[in-house]
Amino acid sequence: FFPKKNFVATLRPMLEKLKNKWKVTSLQLLLILCTFAIGGSSCGFLSRKILALQSFLDNKILYTVAYLVLMTILWPLCVIIISIPFGQFNFFKNYLLKVKKRLLG
Repeated sequence: FFPKKNFVATLRPMLEKLKNKWKVTSLQLLLILCTFAIGGSSCGFLSRKILALQSFLDNKILYTVAYLVLMTILWPLCVIIISIPFGQFNFFKNYLLKVKKRLLG
């Protein structure tokens, strides 16, 4: 399961690459990764709770489609809201604008 190399030695170059790409400090990178993790987890939690209120979604295919649509809508909102207390609002505002530009052209 674990790589043969030391895990930290494997992870360090990836983190450095992200720091350079996003032009952030080590602390900012940690806060950004925490924001992604908490925002994504809260989005999944909220999506499941919202879909639990819908009794007509007994069909697994319909439930899956509704879940994916809801996740797509909620994820940016969750990440932006979580980024505020972490002090990374500007990063995520710019990040989401780039994603929007790539998706919509």
